[in-house]
Amino acid sequence: MGAALVDTYSRKADVMVRGYDGYNTRWALFLLNQLFPLSCTKPPVAVTIFFGANDAALLGRTYERLHVPVEEYKDNLRKIVRQLKECSRTMLVVLITPPPVDENGRKEYARFDTFPHFNHYGEQAAELPERTNEMAGVYAKQCVEVAKELVLPSVDLWSKMQETVGWQKKFLSDGLHLTEEGNAVVHREVVRVFNEACLCGPEMPYDFPHHFEIDAENPAKAFQRLLRSECKILNEVLLRFHCFVSFFPFFRVEACLEDNGQWPSFDDLQLA
Repeated sequence: MGAALVDTYSRKADVMVRGYDGYNTRWALFLLNQLFPLSCTKPPVAVTIFFGANDAALLGRTYERLHVPVEEYKDNLRKIVRQLKECSRTMLVVLITPPPVDENGRKEYARFDTFPHFNHYGEQAAELPERTNEMAGVYAKQCVEVAKELVLPSVDLWSKMQETVGWQKKFLSDGLHLTEEGNAVVHREVVRVFNEACLCGPEMPYDFPHHFEIDAENPAKAFQRLLRSECKILNEVLLRFHCFVSFFPFFRVEACLEDNGQWPSFDDLQLA
């Protein structure tokens, strides 16, 4: 989805993707001041928040360390939104629900995968899925409710994907993570919300002149307009979109750094 947004808004907006595989909303709160400092002078124009699949991990199962109670999940979403709105009251904030879960796909993945977390539970990992579609739906519903409460747009991915016959294999690669077609659904829905908010890519101006507009004999002419209104171009045309997501590794286009050069992996974090 991140790469598709970059293409949609190429030369019209800077799209910055922050994906932290394995993170839940509880751990995401520790990132807020780094990713969205209140001192930021040029905050993003739009931000998507995509959490819930890890929060919805079941207690007593393989990934119980990721579990966040649904009421805390809702409160954490509110805290994230509050921080963003303190950065900019006009910022467009979009909440995205967790996707559906194909439990058979998760059990099949556990049966043949060598990932140490599954092996830790042995045969139980293949018998009891660490997530269920029913529980993902509970968190998805609450995500939509928080969006309504805060008067924000939302993308109900959990419901949208299940409108398609065969969504289990079409949209999910292992019962949880998105396929190329699954990412296309997310991209389409996010772009729809952006378009409704007057952030339509095709209608936005380019940052600099198209090469056909540049006179080879007098190239400076094409840039005179930009030189005269440089501040306006930088502040209004070069928008910044920010995608803040939880568990899809291939969303990680650019990561923020800690003093030791990297953010902690989710294995380094402990439950509160």
